[in-house]
Amino acid sequence: MANNSVQDLASLPKKKAASNSWMLLDVKGEPMSLEVDKYAIMHRVGIHARDLRILDPLLSYPSAILGRERAIVLNLEHIKAIITAEEVLLRNPRDENVVPFVEELCRRLPVNGVSDHLGLNEYEGEGKELEKIGKDNSWSPRIQDHNDIPPFEFRALEVALEAICSFLEARTKDLESTAHPALDALTKKVSSRNLDQVRKMKSAMTRLTARVQKVRDELEQLLDDDDDMADLFLSRKALGAVSPAVSLAAPNWAPTSPTVGSRVSRVSKASTIASYAHGTGTGADDVEELEMLLEAYFMQIDGTLNKLTTLREYIDDTEDYINIQLDNHRNQLIQLELVLSSATVVVAVYSLVAGIFGMNIPYMWNQNHSYIFKWVVIVSGIVCVTIFIAVLGYARYKHLIGT
Repeated sequence: MANNSVQDLASLPKKKAASNSWMLLDVKGEPMSLEVDKYAIMHRVGIHARDLRILDPLLSYPSAILGRERAIVLNLEHIKAIITAEEVLLRNPRDENVVPFVEELCRRLPVNGVSDHLGLNEYEGEGKELEKIGKDNSWSPRIQDHNDIPPFEFRALEVALEAICSFLEARTKDLESTAHPALDALTKKVSSRNLDQVRKMKSAMTRLTARVQKVRDELEQLLDDDDDMADLFLSRKALGAVSPAVSLAAPNWAPTSPTVGSRVSRVSKASTIASYAHGTGTGADDVEELEMLLEAYFMQIDGTLNKLTTLREYIDDTEDYINIQLDNHRNQLIQLELVLSSATVVVAVYSLVAGIFGMNIPYMWNQNHSYIFKWVVIVSGIVCVTIFIAVLGYARYKHLIGT
């Protein structure tokens, strides 16, 4: 018995465990697969377990963009990633919806030709960069010429927002292309098949609206708080940790990424150092740059939500039209019932007269004048028809039936 119980327990389906598959993309956009546990990820990027739990695909968490000291925790639908100042850690990279996002990251993360053009090979250390900026300002204009190049974390965040907004917009267009024919078919003919199609479509629209609303609310919350947006500027916080000249009261830590010292990272650092050396490094421009980035995708996701709202209004209008149509049919049935009831009453009166005179009772006029029966039938019919017409006229006068 004990052996059978053990075998029964072993045969039970096991709950699918969370995958430890990660993909790392560096500043060059080169992907590398990782099979690590959550503790290694937490130690690598410096986040807490509750932040990593948000990225668990087996748990349901709303969309979130969280700025931490050394990383950005990104949970947007199927895109679950951790963005640092020099790398992107992506969860479940083999998912069919994540593969296009990985390809876009590999294409857009590298910035070709920037470091060679700026001549950053001459400045290998942060101390040399600060010394060069302090003694000679000739390098600053060349850096400022490339201030339009956003930091690594902004580029990765932009790719993620673009991917998720495009994904939701594509799902909205697919839903619109399915909804309009189904609603038009239901308008022409109310049947069980058409009603079932509209029901499924409306359920899908409700779920999609909730997903779009979550992403929109998260972007709106970020735009409303400058401190939250400032937390997303990881390069500036890294500069505050490695350079006392531009310290922003950041804690003393050093990035554990194996790609520290990359040339592209030094471009963003040198640009921020130059701005602080000239007394303009207040961070307002950085927040404004991120704010413009978030506003662009907020407008896109808001437009997608407006499309879903318009589709919902179209569904509500169709439902109102169907209800009005059903009410009209119901009114027609009531009118028909009134006509049939009036006809039934008239026929009942005529049957009553026929029944009375059909009884076996002797009548003097029936014996002497047999033609009188003919007049009784004719007069009874005329009276019944008159009653029927009077009832219909009264109903039409009271607008109980159509004219």
